[in-house]
Amino acid sequence: MVLDAPKTTFFLTGIVLVIGLWPATQIGSEFMPPLDEGDLMYMPTTYPGISIGKARELLQQTDKLIKTLPEVKSVFGKIGRAETATDPAPLTMIETLIQLKPKSEWREGVPTDSLRRELDQLVKFPGLTNAWVMPIKTRIDMLATGIKTPVGIKVSGPDLKEIEKVGKRLEQVLKNIQGTASVYSERVAGGRYIKADIDRDKAARYGLNIADVQQVIMTAIGGMQISQSVEGLERYPINVRYPQTYRDSVEKIRLLPLVTKNNQRIALADVADINVVDGPPAIKSENARLNGWTLVDIDGRDLGSYVAEAQRVVAEQVKLPAGYAIAWSGQYEYMIRAKERLTIVVPLTLGIIVLLLYINFRNIIEVMIIMGTLPFALIGGFWLIYLLKYDMPVAVGVGFIDLAGATVEIGVLMLVYLNQAYAQLSHKAQQENRCLSTDDVKHAVLEGAGKRVRPIMMTVAAIVAGLIPIMFGEGTGSEVMQRIAGPMIGGMLSSLVLTLLVIPAVYYLWKSVTLDKCRTHKNNKGKQ
Repeated sequence: MVLDAPKTTFFLTGIVLVIGLWPATQIGSEFMPPLDEGDLMYMPTTYPGISIGKARELLQQTDKLIKTLPEVKSVFGKIGRAETATDPAPLTMIETLIQLKPKSEWREGVPTDSLRRELDQLVKFPGLTNAWVMPIKTRIDMLATGIKTPVGIKVSGPDLKEIEKVGKRLEQVLKNIQGTASVYSERVAGGRYIKADIDRDKAARYGLNIADVQQVIMTAIGGMQISQSVEGLERYPINVRYPQTYRDSVEKIRLLPLVTKNNQRIALADVADINVVDGPPAIKSENARLNGWTLVDIDGRDLGSYVAEAQRVVAEQVKLPAGYAIAWSGQYEYMIRAKERLTIVVPLTLGIIVLLLYINFRNIIEVMIIMGTLPFALIGGFWLIYLLKYDMPVAVGVGFIDLAGATVEIGVLMLVYLNQAYAQLSHKAQQENRCLSTDDVKHAVLEGAGKRVRPIMMTVAAIVAGLIPIMFGEGTGSEVMQRIAGPMIGGMLSSLVLTLLVIPAVYYLWKSVTLDKCRTHKNNKGKQ
């Protein structure tokens, strides 16, 4: 039926192609799909200037609230900086590792996303910006870009106060964008410090110099290592400083005792002014410029469309002073790099396929016929991704590259047998000294395509049967594998149907043109 009406076939094929590629315009983009590592990490951020006592209290309260959920097995929280150079966390950042029970023990109908939203509604404190992330993935992101949320905005410029103003404006603008779960701009100039301004004249009256007073401050408040305890292979430093009750307020620090060289006992306030001043809680720089970061967590929306809208809104509503710039970072930075590489890898892959096909067939028309099946393979891939509500991460791009190779293989199987059947009839016609008729071409196409129906169906069935278990797999990393397998399953099913219909029709039209040339040549030869 297809061969009797090739033009109708092409018309219907064009309609199918247009309708089939429509889901491509509805699919969002992202770098990596959400990975379910089995546990969660709670990494909120509070404002600078928080006291150690309040930070401890806040950590205990959040841990208790998180532990109330029946799916939570254990909670372990940390706030502040550990004694290591690899964890430069400020006192304003909490890191709580939430170990979850096996999913078989969870409440019925409670997935990880629902659990995360329930925790976000449960743990709410003024001045605390929540962020619920995966432990391993977040650590990798923080090591690579320093941003723990999917989207980060880095504001660079010469003045920290101006950077903080821009960051606050970004907070106001971004929180109104659809999909914003939380947004927090670091207060790069909002730290609180106790400053000891030593009066040289007063210190000199007591026979003290700057170093003497600084030594007392360093030892009494900061502590000094005086020795080391050796216990086998372990070493523990021994630090000495005043008890916390002597240094837990500015008033008490002013009363810290000093002993002069003449054995006079004076207070620290007698030789220094002790005050609380503002300053940067931490100084970040990139490319030799001061930086301030805005952390944005998104929910219910793909990364690509969110950043596109956010960039448009920021460009319209946030006016940057001269000398200041904005850079978008986080997972979005990864996604842009991946897209740039795919713009090179995909054309290169298609070029290699075309080269190999030409080396095999030595005919550019046959190569174009096979490559023309690729759009029909994309139809099934895009529709399956759309129905599964997947976005377009890098894994989906890899799946489409694999699909291109498998689809070309099916096209080669079909075209080889079409050529064999046509060559046999052409040889027979040459022996009879006549040109092939349209009925001969139709017979050759039917014979060649009919012999390949079963092998092609077996090939597609083997590929799809091998990939279907991946779609039902669970565990860490299964989300990435499903994004690779999804395009191949949908694409193989669509290419099976459309390849069996389109390639024979195209082949029939192509060979019909050669029949006209043969008849013209015969007529001219007869006239001569």
